[in-house]
Amino acid sequence: MEYNYIKSLHLIFVITWFAGLFYIVRLFVYHLEANDKPSPEKEILIKQYKIMAYRLWYIITWPSAVLASIFAYWMLFFTPTGNAWLSQPWMHVKLGFVLLLYLYHLKCHSIFKQLQRDEIKHTSNFMRIWNEGATIILFAVVFLVILKNAVNWIYGVVGILLFSILIMLGFKFYKRIREKNNS
Repeated sequence: MEYNYIKSLHLIFVITWFAGLFYIVRLFVYHLEANDKPSPEKEILIKQYKIMAYRLWYIITWPSAVLASIFAYWMLFFTPTGNAWLSQPWMHVKLGFVLLLYLYHLKCHSIFKQLQRDEIKHTSNFMRIWNEGATIILFAVVFLVILKNAVNWIYGVVGILLFSILIMLGFKFYKRIREKNNS
């Protein structure tokens, strides 16, 4: 019974962590696009996006990441089920994707800090593509956890990669239409 409570809390904080990661990158896009606006709109928007990003990052995303990790550690090392999972190949692959998620989170933190200092090192188009990283990791982890198979998750990841390519092609097509209409 204790295990189900821990698992529920882990899942809740994983969901809020991903929500924060998805939204922070969207705020990065808006922030970068605000740089192209005329004054005073530019300054007003950037100030607001900095506040929104700060609150999202430190009140939701970071705490969710920490709490999801604590409950995951608890499940893996202090419950009989977790100890059994550690010997299964699908869990090793899942933990590899979790490591990628931490790296993605840390890169988002770096971008967050740069934008807070008004350092522009990326484009809004880069951020749109970057946002797909969390989506791919999410798909891989969900398929792994549900299928509990170290191989079948590949089909889900390939599917999301193909879906991402279609989204990017659609984005490029839309961008061309938008640029043509603005000419």
